[in-house]
Amino acid sequence: MTNDTAVYDAVRLNVDTGQREWIDRMGRRDAIARDGLEIDLASLAYCPHEWIGSDGYVDVNLAKQHPYHLAL
Repeated sequence: MTNDTAVYDAVRLNVDTGQREWIDRMGRRDAIARDGLEIDLASLAYCPHEWIGSDGYVDVNLAKQHPYHLAL
């Protein structure tokens, strides 16, 4: 298993404060854009494609089913 999928934090604009706020999700660029959210480019990370759900976001349950073993 390799870290082959680029993922980003999804953020939205808080209209009351004018600040961007994290919405507790990481996903692919296309999924974030599809949902009308913004991409935090500084949050670029990579994860195995097995961890990405059908909605394009990192799924904790899939990550548990397909653990990433660092030990050889």
